[in-house]
Amino acid sequence: MARAFRAASPLPLPSSRSAAAAATNSGGGRGNFPWLTKKSSGNKPPSGAGLEGRAAEEPAAAAGDGPSSEQSPSPSRKRADALARLRAAFLAAITHRRRRRQLGSCVTGTIFGRRRGRVHVALQTDPRSAPVLLVEMAAYSTGALVREMSSGLVRLALESEKTSLAAGEKRRGLLEEPTWRAYCNGRKCGFAVRRECGAEEWRVLGAVEPVSVGAGVLPDDVSGGGGGAEEGDLMYMRARFERVVGSRDSEAFYMMNPDGSGGPELSIYLLRV
Repeated sequence: MARAFRAASPLPLPSSRSAAAAATNSGGGRGNFPWLTKKSSGNKPPSGAGLEGRAAEEPAAAAGDGPSSEQSPSPSRKRADALARLRAAFLAAITHRRRRRQLGSCVTGTIFGRRRGRVHVALQTDPRSAPVLLVEMAAYSTGALVREMSSGLVRLALESEKTSLAAGEKRRGLLEEPTWRAYCNGRKCGFAVRRECGAEEWRVLGAVEPVSVGAGVLPDDVSGGGGGAEEGDLMYMRARFERVVGSRDSEAFYMMNPDGSGGPELSIYLLRV
């Protein structure tokens, strides 16, 4: 009977040992049904060996995904980086423009000196700041300038020589030139020299700080004693000047009359020729 059944069956009957091994390996006797094996493996967690293998594969996958995410940033990150670069370039351009135009369109100008002494011309951004330009006219007296102003029109021209530059050398600013040729109403009046603001000049500028527009004589204690009393009184004239920039080698400062009256006109020209 057994022989006949074995001959009629298409597959050989497994023994008890082989059946137990097949049941163990195929997950509960489903070795002859692959779709059941696939479904059960997807629903059930893997065995201990499978967990160890997957735990070893997950760090490798994470390590493999890291560089790819860094190499291809998200669109929002790219947009943020582009905006940051644009903002930095815009701020740098504004800072550079402010540095080049630190004087502004209006400055405070003060002309002072002893009556028979040398004329000093100081230009300040505001009455309390240090002068951006302090020039001493070595061969022109304050009294002579006052007499010129009595005619109602004064043109002071300061010319500096444009020297040749070496390779890679940058030309200094117009207000930083050390020496000038001075002219008053077209007549040459010696040379002018750029000075640093010392203690005596600071005393004069501090004394006339409350004055916005005006002229007069300062007491002797302002000049620090009677060392220059033999040169006469310490005179000053203070006003607001409009600044006009022609080029890197030319600037002009025009005195502004606050009441619009036809008072004395004073203009200062800086040229580099």
